Amino acid sequence: MENPLEPGSLAGKTAIVTGSSRGIGADTATYFAEAGANVVINYRNKARRAEQLVEKLTAAGHSAIAVGADLTDAESVQALVQQTVDTFGGVDILVLNASGGMETGMGEDYAMTLNRDAQINVLEQVAPHLGEGARIVFVTSHQAHFIRTTPTMPEYVPVALSKRAGEDALRERIPELAERAIGFTVVSGDMIEGTVTATLLDRANPGAIEARREQAGKLYNVGEFAAEVALAAVEPVPADNTRYVGDVSGFQAG
Repeated sequence: MENPLEPGSLAGKTAIVTGSSRGIGADTATYFAEAGANVVINYRNKARRAEQLVEKLTAAGHSAIAVGADLTDAESVQALVQQTVDTFGGVDILVLNASGGMETGMGEDYAMTLNRDAQINVLEQVAPHLGEGARIVFVTSHQAHFIRTTPTMPEYVPVALSKRAGEDALRERIPELAERAIGFTVVSGDMIEGTVTATLLDRANPGAIEARREQAGKLYNVGEFAAEVALAAVEPVPADNTRYVGDVSGFQAG
C-alpha cells in the first residue's frame, strides 16, 4: 500500500499510536514515520514485534521508539506519556487504536475497562502535552459505532458495546478539545480483513467474513484501512467528527 501522506509533511511532529506493534497500528505508525514524524510504537506484550518495527523504521532513516504499556494500568500509561515527552518534547498526534475484549481469560469487565476507561485515561494523560492544532483519532468499527441501532454477531456484542461507550465518552471531550484547537475524529470501518478481531470472529462464527464481504462488495485490508486512519490525523475534521471507511449500507444511524 502506497503511503497516503506526503513525504516530510509531518516533519517535527510526534505521534503516539496505541497498539502499534502489528496490524493497523503498525501500518499507521509506518505511514507517519515515512512522512517525517517521530513515532511511538506502543505495545502490551509484543515487545519483539515492536522492536523489530522500530529497527525497520530507524534503518530507513526514520525516528521511532517502542514503549510497552498496559493501557488498563494508569501508572503504565503515565510512564508511556512521560517517555514520549522526555524523548520528543510533546505530542501532536494521538491515535487510539488499541482495543480488545475477545481474548480469553481476561475477566468479565475487561472489554469495558480497555475500550472505554483506558481510552479516556490515555487522553487525559496525553492532553497536557497536546499543543494547538494537535489531532486525536479514535479507531472503531461500524459494528460498534452503529451497535445501538444495528445488531451484530453475538460474539462481538460485548466489544461493540464497550467500544461505543468509549467513543461516547471521548466525544464528550470534543468541546474542551475544540477550545484548544485540537481536532478529534472517529474512524469507523467495516470488517477489516487480516485483523485479529476479524480472525476471532470468523473462528467463532465460520463464514462471517465471507458473508460480510459478499454483502458489502469489498472489505478493506489492513494497509488500506491504516491509510484512512493516517489521513484522519491530517485532513480536516468531518462535520460529525466521523470518517466512515467502507460500506455503511445495512447500518442504521442512531
